[in-house]
Amino acid sequence: MSPPLPTTLPSCYRTFAPVSDSCLLSSPLTNPQRCLFNLTMRIPKRPVHFCLSLFYPPPFLSRFPFHRAFSGSKLSFHNAGTHQLHTCNSMDKDHGTGLGDRISHFHTMTKTDGGQEPCIWSSPGGGCKIDVGKQIFCNRSLNMKNIVAVGFDMDYTLAQYRPETFETLSYNGTIRKLVYDLGYPEELLEWSFDWKYMVRGLVLDKKRGNILKMDRHKYVKVAYHGFREMSKEDKVDAYGLTLIRDAFDEPDYAVIDTLFSLAEAFLFAQLVDFMDNNPDKVPKLTDYARMYKDVRAAVDLCHRDGTLKQMVARDPKLYINEDTSIVPMLEMLRESGRSTFLVTNSLWDYTNIVMNFLCGTHKLDGSSTGNFDWLKYFDVVITGSAKPGFFHEDSRANLFEVEPESGMLLNTDNGTPMPQVGSFSPKLLLKGENKTCRVFQGGTVGHLHKLLSIESSSQVLYVGDHIYGDILRSKKVLGWRTMLVVPELESEVKLLWELRGMRKQLRLLRNERDLIEDQIHHLKWSLKFDAISDDEKQNISSKIDELESQRNQVRLTHQEAQRKCHQKFHKIWGQLLKTGYQNSRFAHQVERFACLYTSQVSNLSLYSPDKYYRPGEDFMPHEFDILPI
Repeated sequence: MSPPLPTTLPSCYRTFAPVSDSCLLSSPLTNPQRCLFNLTMRIPKRPVHFCLSLFYPPPFLSRFPFHRAFSGSKLSFHNAGTHQLHTCNSMDKDHGTGLGDRISHFHTMTKTDGGQEPCIWSSPGGGCKIDVGKQIFCNRSLNMKNIVAVGFDMDYTLAQYRPETFETLSYNGTIRKLVYDLGYPEELLEWSFDWKYMVRGLVLDKKRGNILKMDRHKYVKVAYHGFREMSKEDKVDAYGLTLIRDAFDEPDYAVIDTLFSLAEAFLFAQLVDFMDNNPDKVPKLTDYARMYKDVRAAVDLCHRDGTLKQMVARDPKLYINEDTSIVPMLEMLRESGRSTFLVTNSLWDYTNIVMNFLCGTHKLDGSSTGNFDWLKYFDVVITGSAKPGFFHEDSRANLFEVEPESGMLLNTDNGTPMPQVGSFSPKLLLKGENKTCRVFQGGTVGHLHKLLSIESSSQVLYVGDHIYGDILRSKKVLGWRTMLVVPELESEVKLLWELRGMRKQLRLLRNERDLIEDQIHHLKWSLKFDAISDDEKQNISSKIDELESQRNQVRLTHQEAQRKCHQKFHKIWGQLLKTGYQNSRFAHQVERFACLYTSQVSNLSLYSPDKYYRPGEDFMPHEFDILPI
């Protein structure tokens, strides 16, 4: 059991805790007995205000003004998909449980009778506590009542691939293409893939053969040449001694912003080390940039010849995680009056296989029936969309309707069927009275808006996993509302909770170091005064030596503690969304372009379809210790 949380923290601990007004009607400050709501709630025809007791990190307690006034109440953490906090009188019998124990207990969303049916918001058992790893976090206010259509990407959004199998399959296929098609030595076939080594948000320096992790200001904080860590001096020489700041963009750099890219990043690091140690074994005139280009070409060959997709099609369960909450989530969205659509770069044949596995009817042995039942959960499906180009309305891409049974493409005029030339007339499924969904290939976002009768782009919420391919373009170009899926987030936020004591220690050590340095600077400055005697100067010098020794000790202790904390998240790259004390570049992109972000798409099923997601208030550094929180 975790010990109860401390009631005070140092003033340097800067936090904020605005309270959501989504729970004002049941606020414990006005009516403490209305905090928890009826567990038999169904999907309402009209919005229902409700209150979820959720997780939020402990530092907020020290800054919250009324935590002592309600000393007899238990503190519950309310999260409307945002950073929010309120107190709530406990309705549990376990009055003796410490706060740390209460919050560190992560509730499992399972059926009460022991079955595997997920506990979604609209189910009889809905409205239960949401595991910290399943929460939806908010960067920009989003009222779901204004959303008329919810769209989804497929790969790594609805379909979460298993990196230990799928990425290994991709890696091995890329190796074979390098050897047999691009002339690399056969000893590469003996290499293996560590699927845990690389993380998203890294930047590959194609010219120098370096892998970089940087903060939101694009300062390089962690750097490796191949698998060799670069010293501070090497980092400064390469990236810190320029008159013009490097943008770290194409064509000299490649950003690892999708989980599909982890295997190629690992292979690039292997090739860098291989070329450094065996320059005579690589093709002539090959440098780091050429090696990266060859890796990308090999990856494209793997996808183009269908090898990867054929393997996934044979046994989807081996490569894709099952998520029993996807279908209930889609049903809830549709029953709430929203349209649903799918926009994926995958073509129809592969899309049908994957979506059949995720949403289709399954036999008793777990295998899919191979029909098109899953289409009933969507209004429009667009395959082969060629994102991000799809999001440009002025694109001249043609829109073809797909005949599901044969996969044949039919000409359309902006979605309206066109007469087919010739005597052959394919059997059209899902037509007439029984039509539930239309399947297309290609087209642009303009076609999609017309098919769904979208009047304003702000009425669309799109869920994807790729910052540039899904989120940035759809938000920046169109103004769609966006939700980013970050699977790594689930384990990261739980680890953040477990390491709260270590992170508090780091802040205290950092403050202590700053205080000592301020004292040293003041004493050194005082040595310049003419009025002080030689004895006083000697005493001051001794005091400076003593303080410098203390500072060095604190610095070493702080560095060691910071290194241990860094390695808890990832031995090489540390916390995904942080680089030292700054947000990482990846975190900065998430904050800028994703209205919402969460660990998996089906987390939408845990919230009301009419939910009003609200972010916490933005604070500048000068405000933290001034404004009363």
